[in-house]
Amino acid sequence: MKYDPSKHHRRSIRLKGYDYSQAGAYFVTICINGGLHTLSQIKNGEIYPSESGQMVQTVWNELPFHYPGVTVDAFVLMPDHIHGIIILTNNTVGAVPPCPPPTCPPPSYKPMTLGDVVHRFKSLTTTKYRQGVNELGWTRFEKRFWQRNYFEKIVRNQKSLDKIREYILNNPLAWESKPLHLQKYHPKPDF
Repeated sequence: MKYDPSKHHRRSIRLKGYDYSQAGAYFVTICINGGLHTLSQIKNGEIYPSESGQMVQTVWNELPFHYPGVTVDAFVLMPDHIHGIIILTNNTVGAVPPCPPPTCPPPSYKPMTLGDVVHRFKSLTTTKYRQGVNELGWTRFEKRFWQRNYFEKIVRNQKSLDKIREYILNNPLAWESKPLHLQKYHPKPDF
């Protein structure tokens, strides 16, 4: 099929003009490509992570250790997607690690954006998942493990943060009680 810019143009779903390297909290949803149910099972509102789900959870939990200025908050591992809150605490997240003088150039600081954090998370988990496919027989995936984009919401105040945390916590119950959960990832409540 020939490229047609009117049909094939990817439109950004990000808030136009917003600086996503700003300190603040961000609610993210990242879905597995093709909707594979490979991360966990949910029974009676309880999450039973698979080996691949445990790996994804570990990578999420370790983000702050690899990226200064990044903190993680509430998180839920669903069968085919994750919800979590990423907090950027300062603008030195992408700082170049120090090296011994005099060989070290002056430090340069490039602010890390929310997109940078999500990209690195998706990249690392995809690499580790590919290893699991090859070495442990995990379910294969087509083309890419995660869907191309991700959903995000800027958390604007404490009330919103509390509602999002509650949504994340209750997501396993919603999974079981709503057969069309895929259409309910992003409800319209007043977060």
